[in-house]
Amino acid sequence: MLTGILSVTIIGLCYCIQKAPEPVENRLHHDLLHVRSYSKLIRPVDSNLQRLTVKVGLRLSQLLDMDEKNQIMTTSVWLRQEWFDQRLKWNPSEYGGIKMTHIPSDHLWRPDILLYNNADGDFVVTLLTKATVHFDGKIIWEPPVIYKSYCPIDVEYFPFDMQECFMKFGSWTYDGHELDLQHICDAQAVYNEETKEKVITWGIDIKDFYPNVEWDIINVTARRKEKFYPCCPEPYPDITFNITLRRRTLFYSLNLIMPCVSISCLTVLVFYLPSDSGEKITLSISILLALTVFFLLLSDINPPTSFVIPLIGKYLLFTMIVVTMSIFLAVYTLGINFRRPATHRMSPWVRRVFTEILPRILLMRRPDMERTTRVPIRTCNGIEMRDVRDIYSSSQASSHSKEWTTECAYDNTQQNSDLTKYPREIKEAFQGVISIADHLKTEDEENSVSFSFNEFYLSIELLSFKISNNKK
Repeated sequence: MLTGILSVTIIGLCYCIQKAPEPVENRLHHDLLHVRSYSKLIRPVDSNLQRLTVKVGLRLSQLLDMDEKNQIMTTSVWLRQEWFDQRLKWNPSEYGGIKMTHIPSDHLWRPDILLYNNADGDFVVTLLTKATVHFDGKIIWEPPVIYKSYCPIDVEYFPFDMQECFMKFGSWTYDGHELDLQHICDAQAVYNEETKEKVITWGIDIKDFYPNVEWDIINVTARRKEKFYPCCPEPYPDITFNITLRRRTLFYSLNLIMPCVSISCLTVLVFYLPSDSGEKITLSISILLALTVFFLLLSDINPPTSFVIPLIGKYLLFTMIVVTMSIFLAVYTLGINFRRPATHRMSPWVRRVFTEILPRILLMRRPDMERTTRVPIRTCNGIEMRDVRDIYSSSQASSHSKEWTTECAYDNTQQNSDLTKYPREIKEAFQGVISIADHLKTEDEENSVSFSFNEFYLSIELLSFKISNNKK
């Protein structure tokens, strides 16, 4: 009894359950790829002599990195490719009005478009996204790609430079007779008779571009040309996308240029620093070390090229040479400043040039060194005589010395002959006065020569200061 009831129930359910209808898009995919025996290895043309047209477009999303040292530009792009596959046509009325469907790209024939100037990474698209297939056989495939392309860097005007980078795409296998590579905006192209190439002014789509913090995009063009290689007589078309970049200078101006200029200006102060401070050489070497650090930093940023030297590099190199020369000059002038008559003698022409002629040219004012008090030295004929010489003026000192010696020569001789009638204490006192006078005279002469060396030093320092200031 129970068995009969179960049997009737099962039979009823079998009649009630109807087969679910097959999805239309599933049937479409099955018919396109399996029923028609579609092969992704065969070029989608009716005849082998027929040329397939593939249109390529580039949408720039991000400029990820610009490695100036290795000359590599890293970009995130969407590479749009369009072509017609006659084997993937269908009648929309037979498939529920479907005019477009999405098919995985690894199931379809794809043109082997790759980046010619690839520097580091994959030459081809690695993320195989789905392609959009239309009922008339048109296929649109726009996968996202991260390319690392070679970009020649011109650092002559760094950091106020502009770079011309390019991305060259073409088929690796098919020649121009089998695959006609065109830009997606080929209708707007202008043919250049001289270079035999088509130029598209706005060749890259940058509507979805994320602004870069270091570079601004100035211009984007595309060029389509055909090139003949030694291996083959057939032409090979390629499309080159050119990207003109301009560097944003605020970062480098604040962190590189301004510190370099500020440190370089300190070179002028080396000649203004007094020699008695003992810090002239220390300051010069500190400036030289600071400039060397910035020079190494610049070398680390820019590529190791021997074709051109950046202007800021030339500026740093010139400043380092000036600082090095200032160190040698500071050592020489310090040696002059501390010369003494006991060890060195000044030539007359050197004295005239550096203590008389050059100070007048440099508008140097000699300080007033007249003594405010007179120093009693000795008496002639019972009258007290005072030294009225300017101890710092050699010409006045020599003239006064001659007058004083002439006036008192006879008196001194007479007094020396009359010393015998004075006591021994007076004789010793008189000899002491004579020794003091001779010592003061010698000291005056040494001070005069020392002052001449000091004037020599000041003249060279002021001349170096003006020359260095003009160079800055």
